[in-house]
Amino acid sequence: MAMKFEESKFDFMAHKALWFGISGFLLIPGIIAVIYSLMTFGTPVKLGIDFTGGTLAQLSFSKNVTAPQIREILKSEGIEDAQVQIADDKTALIRTKDLTQSQRETVLKGLSAKAGEFKAERFETVGPTMGRELLANSLAAIGFTLVGIVGYISYRYQFDFAVCAISALVHDVVFIFGVFAALGIFLNVEVDSLFVTAVLTVVGFSVHDTIVIYDRIRENMRQAGKRDTFDDVANRSIKQTLARSINTSLTVCLTLIALLVFGGETIRWFVFAMLIGIVVGTYSSIFNASQMLSVWRMMGVKRTSA
Repeated sequence: MAMKFEESKFDFMAHKALWFGISGFLLIPGIIAVIYSLMTFGTPVKLGIDFTGGTLAQLSFSKNVTAPQIREILKSEGIEDAQVQIADDKTALIRTKDLTQSQRETVLKGLSAKAGEFKAERFETVGPTMGRELLANSLAAIGFTLVGIVGYISYRYQFDFAVCAISALVHDVVFIFGVFAALGIFLNVEVDSLFVTAVLTVVGFSVHDTIVIYDRIRENMRQAGKRDTFDDVANRSIKQTLARSINTSLTVCLTLIALLVFGGETIRWFVFAMLIGIVVGTYSSIFNASQMLSVWRMMGVKRTSA
């Protein structure tokens, strides 16, 4: 397979406008969703109780229940705007505002009387102060990661490599945030601390894929002939690493799809964030990172000539 890719006449560097156009098509709706989310919720994505504070309960009932049924019971007990998700017909995941001990006991009694017996698999309460601290730490972790990557790639390669690699990573992060902003608006999906874990994992995976291509570019530049342009070297480098990138990403995606189908409600959106992040990260590594580096160097040549 590797030889077939290397011998292919397809030029990955000759269609920069097309690749950047596809990226714009992917990102612009998400950016609009993020702006709308900021105007509606005050945050780029709708935050869950991990960040805002509240109560999360996972209850396993002895008989089938529905989300409208659970919501009606909660309303009758004075709990408005509760979010209810049903998994496997008998498991209810309930997110609501922070409940006092007496409110919690009242709600549980009401659910037991009207929906049947159940087992409390999970019952967590997060205070707003802890939620704000977690949000700040999460944003700091993402920022620290990006700064660290810039420093490492600048040291290992050159500063323009680092800038273009970070641009590809920002592309991936913005896409994930855009998708989840839209999910929050249309499907009421909230993000929790696992979302941050997913974003950081995607960043690590994507930059690793990009560095593999950059490493091959650096090696091929040392062996390049006088007539070879940077685009020639980059195109050859992408072809040489393409089989590895596709095979690695495909293997990870198959695992994530299995988790998405069989993993259950509690990790569904975490896995989904990972899945779309891996797919778009593979795209940006192959079709954006080297192309942006080429444009950067072309602009540098023009400025030098001017």
